[in-house]
Amino acid sequence: MRYVAPARGAVDAAVFERLPLAGWNAYADLLHGPDWPSLDALNAHWPAGAHERFAAQTPMLLADGRHYEQRIAEAGAIATRDRNWHDLFNALVWLRHAPLKRALNAQQVAEIAQVGPKRRSRPQCALTHFDEAGVILLLRDPALLAPWDAHDWHGLFWRQRAAWLDGSLELAVFGHALLEHALTPGRLLVGKAIAVVGRSGIDAAYARVAEAIAAGHLLRDPQELRPLPLSGLPGWHEENEGEAFHRETECYRPLRAGRCYPAPLVM
Repeated sequence: MRYVAPARGAVDAAVFERLPLAGWNAYADLLHGPDWPSLDALNAHWPAGAHERFAAQTPMLLADGRHYEQRIAEAGAIATRDRNWHDLFNALVWLRHAPLKRALNAQQVAEIAQVGPKRRSRPQCALTHFDEAGVILLLRDPALLAPWDAHDWHGLFWRQRAAWLDGSLELAVFGHALLEHALTPGRLLVGKAIAVVGRSGIDAAYARVAEAIAAGHLLRDPQELRPLPLSGLPGWHEENEGEAFHRETECYRPLRAGRCYPAPLVM
């Protein structure tokens, strides 16, 4: 069933105090309050010299005949719907993670040049899945990859619960659809994840992912993405403090026969 976001005035303010939305409080002026931000307010957050700008998605804009991705690459115009949570979160991700967004956009445009604007290739599907629901999980302890790849959710989120709190694992939400879904309290969230192994911080992991995508080495097929039930993380769902949640919750799916995942990125 297609998700329908709550009206702006109906959003429970408490969701902005919980993860993942608590991580976006730098944009509180755009997220909180009864009034939607204008495009001018969004564009004011761009750093000087940025190529891109948010543009109203009007019939006049769409009449240029360009594909959404081509318009961004060629004119820097990010078509943005008015009073729309999905597009607002997309704008915030652009503002915070423009290098990664640009890498995705460049690969989308390259695929359009290969297959045309009416078809979707496997790489396009992978790029879109990550753009919408993507997360990056930095593993400072590579041994934690084993329960994840086995879909041992009880092991990953309960037996290894301390790893989510002591810095052994660090997560960043990139997908704007995930942020939109988080507006509904209690919703079970599942991200489409890229695994990165290394000792550096999450900013370095973002840069490593952007580099690999830009080089055409990553997101060539949707099967590269690992599911990650975000509702299992400490503090992400009000019921996950008990062990029973990690044995029977609906978003914990078993590993499908024959399913395997690529090696993680290393930095």
